[in-house]
Amino acid sequence: MPKQMILFNLKAGVKEEDYLKWVREYKAPLQLSLKSGKRFTMLRMSGGEKGDGQKGIEPQPVESPYKYAVIMEVTSLEGWENDMMGSKEFMETLAPTWFTKWVADFLAIAGEEVYDKAKG
Repeated sequence: MPKQMILFNLKAGVKEEDYLKWVREYKAPLQLSLKSGKRFTMLRMSGGEKGDGQKGIEPQPVESPYKYAVIMEVTSLEGWENDMMGSKEFMETLAPTWFTKWVADFLAIAGEEVYDKAKG
C-alpha cells in the first residue's frame, strides 16, 4: 500500500500533549476523511543505528534527528496528492497551521511497498 511518511520535530515551546490533542481531534480525522486516506499512524521516535555498508562503517547507536514520524497509508500517491490539493480545509487551514504553529524542521517522503509480510 502506498504511504507518505513525515519526520518532524515540534517547535520550541510546543507541548507534546497539546499537539497530540490537535492531532487526535483535528489533523488525523481530517486526513482520514480524504477519499484516499486509509490509516494514520504517529510514532514518537526513540533512536536507532547508523552505519554505511559501502564504506564498511559498522552500525552505531544514534539519536534520531526527528522526534516524531507520521505514516499515512493511502490508496494511491497520486490520489493522495490530488485529495490534499483539492481540499480547501487541508490547504487553507490544516497545512498552514501545522507549519506555522506546531512544526519546526521536517522531511516528507512517499513511496510504495515493494515487499510486505506479516508474521503468521
